Amino acid sequence: MSAPTFTLRPYSAADEDAAIELWRRTWSSHYPHLDFNARQPWWRERWRNELVPSAQIAVAERDGAIIGFVTIDPKTMYLDQIVVAPEHWGSDVALALLDEAKRLSPKGIELLVNKDNLRAIRFYEKHGFTIVGLKHFRIGDRLEDDHIRERLL
Repeated sequence: MSAPTFTLRPYSAADEDAAIELWRRTWSSHYPHLDFNARQPWWRERWRNELVPSAQIAVAERDGAIIGFVTIDPKTMYLDQIVVAPEHWGSDVALALLDEAKRLSPKGIELLVNKDNLRAIRFYEKHGFTIVGLKHFRIGDRLEDDHIRERLL
């Protein structure tokens, strides 16, 4: 296996704009029918007030640009986000971020995956996660189900 073409490092406040833009761009690729540009103020507020204060955040960086990040709260074991730039889907960035989440949360990981995000479902199943239930949430005007998955280490 060749050496990774990226590095992992802890998030810093200077990364906020790049991380939020990566979130917008990646989620827009998953759900092009939703206006994630309009959701950026909501996400920025959630990022600043919920995730940054409670989660450990690691970023994957290549040539000075953030190409992915993971947020996990080791106290609750909740992995809120693994975001990888679409041009890096299928690379080893997501696995490196998952491995970092496991390191940061050694008691285990719990997460939610949208049931129509088949790429993510396959990724998590490949790495030992199992479905333990469903949760309902809203995307736009539709009620959806999330798979609840967990990985106990």
